[in-house]
Amino acid sequence: MIYRGGAAVGGNGPCPRKAMTDKGRQELDEAYAGLEKEVPDRVARALRWLRDPRSRWIRLPLGLALIALSSLWFLPIIGLEWAVVGLLLIAQDVPFLRVPAARVMLWVEDLWRVFRRWWSKQRKRRFGR
Repeated sequence: MIYRGGAAVGGNGPCPRKAMTDKGRQELDEAYAGLEKEVPDRVARALRWLRDPRSRWIRLPLGLALIALSSLWFLPIIGLEWAVVGLLLIAQDVPFLRVPAARVMLWVEDLWRVFRRWWSKQRKRRFGR
């Protein structure tokens, strides 16, 4: 069986590489959907715009720039978190980064929800709200 352009030629069944990239894209979409629920509306709109296929030529240089800027982590405002944001932007276009980036995002979202619940309990305990 020969694979060309994601389609199997001369055999039965779907291409395993295409199935993996579809799974990666689906996981990444799920992770972005969770992220968009957590951030302010203005940021969510910017994320949706950056994820649009027409924004590819902005997304890739921006992702690379954010990764490069993260090397200046010791400066105020610029930190290592910009590397993660840059990787997420690049993962939209690089198939082998989709699954790992999506899983990291989903893990961070779960941590965020746990932290938010813990913080709310702490506030209630301290301030009686």
